[in-house]
Parts: sequence; C-alpha cells; structure tokens
Amino acid sequence: MSSDLTTAIVQRFFDEVCNGRNQSAADELFAANHQYHDPSSPWVGPGPEGMQQLTSMYYTAFADAHWNVDEMIAGNDGTVVTRWTARGTHTAELQGLPATGRRVTVQGIWINRVSGDRIQESWNVWDTLGMLQQLGVVPSMGAAAART
Repeated sequence: MSSDLTTAIVQRFFDEVCNGRNQSAADELFAANHQYHDPSSPWVGPGPEGMQQLTSMYYTAFADAHWNVDEMIAGNDGTVVTRWTARGTHTAELQGLPATGRRVTVQGIWINRVSGDRIQESWNVWDTLGMLQQLGVVPSMGAAAART
C-alpha cells in the first residue's frame, strides 16, 4: 500500500472520527481486531468499538475539542506517524473528574500500522500530565516550586 493511501486512511480518522464525531467511520477505518496501546488509556478495548469509546469520551468531556494534525510521516511498511495537537474546553465529566470549564492544549504522537486498507494497530503517547495540570487536578512543577 502506498504511503499516500496509508496517510489518507489515518487523516480520515482525525477528520471524520475525532473532529467530525462520525463514530460509524471507525468501522471502515479500523480492523476488527485492532489493538490500541496507550499508557494513559489501558482500558481501551479492541476493534473499532474501542476507538469509538475512546474518542467519544474526549469529545463528550471537551465539547469543542479539535484535533489538529501538525505533521504526518509515512513509512514504506504501512506505518504512519502523526504529531498532533488537541484543544478543547472541559465542559463535562471526564473519567470521574467533574467539568472544570478550563481550556486545554495537549500534544501527542500517534503511530498507526495500516494494512489491507485498515488500521491494524495504534500506539498513542500524549501529554496526559500537562492536560491534568491545565485542568488544575495536578499542580505544575513551577507552582510546586513556588510554594516551597
């Protein structure tokens, strides 16, 4: 599969599932046995359903959430590396955390392995700590140092 096709599939994920909130697009983009690896979200299940559950959790908690693709690099082996930035306002509960009304900006890197026109496996590493600090749940390092 060409790198143009693999990047188009991953771009569709960001455009349609994340930003377009079109959950059914995940059924077309992710393999039935898709595996998601993310140290911040070990509870995500396999397949399109796991990705639907993950993305809907964030765009429910951040009603104005938007994921921007900053850069995509495709390898010849079907691997696509995406550097992304997400922004949104915390307007609803997020995994037990009540809405704070705070706006956050979070960056991450998402690696997808595409084969047979579907995303087979994904690795996502993002600034979870930074998001929690922006939400006021965890003090920032500068704030902790200022208090001592």
